[in-house]
Amino acid sequence: MTKIFAHRGSKGTHPENTLVAFAESVRIGVDGIELDVQVTKDGQVVVIHDETINRTTNGKGRVIDQTLRELKAVDAGGWFSLHYEHEPIPTLAEVLDLLAELKYQGILTIELKTDQIDYPQIEEKVVQLTHAKNWPFTVTYSSFNLLTLQRLHEIDPVTPKAWVTIGSVVTVAFANYFTVVNRIDANFAWFIQSELELADLDKDVCPFTVNSEPEMWMCFERHVYGFYTDYPEQALALRKRYEREQLTLASV
Repeated sequence: MTKIFAHRGSKGTHPENTLVAFAESVRIGVDGIELDVQVTKDGQVVVIHDETINRTTNGKGRVIDQTLRELKAVDAGGWFSLHYEHEPIPTLAEVLDLLAELKYQGILTIELKTDQIDYPQIEEKVVQLTHAKNWPFTVTYSSFNLLTLQRLHEIDPVTPKAWVTIGSVVTVAFANYFTVVNRIDANFAWFIQSELELADLDKDVCPFTVNSEPEMWMCFERHVYGFYTDYPEQALALRKRYEREQLTLASV
């Protein structure tokens, strides 16, 4: 069964990478949740996609130039809807605790955003947090940065790791060579263009970002490992419809 990952929480219906978005993802019963982490000036791991806070908060500046206290003072929800005004930027620790409190039992994919800023010791910080407790959910690490994945593997060789890529002619060959990687999180357009090459890839493939129903249906038909979507509730409903149709066809 193709797994459905809530991209940055339920990004299409809630402010991305916030506690309310992750709570919504648990409520609707997604198979996986994806989030992004950066590091603050005082070394705290926070959940936010961009290197700056300009796009998703009412503040400005780089994450790395501000302390956690300063980041907690900005609003990370009001830009999306006044209903979510004063929603804070969460720490990774807060998200982990929330998912445990909600008894989430799916997959949590933590993307380390080191492709623009190679935050010192981010790998150690993330592993320390994910190993702090016996969580009810499964953790996967991901990154565009292959050095980050290598460092993670040296610290934590057991937890699965995914290479995030927009794709290239050498991606498939390199992915097979890079044994640290268990999964390829691939740009959807490149995934479609590279299906023949990917068929021989000894890795799970998880396309992003799959938001239209025809693209979701295509993923179900191709039996990909999973896909990221900003509309996980819509994707879950479509998967049920696809499964019903498959049962009907099988009984004919």
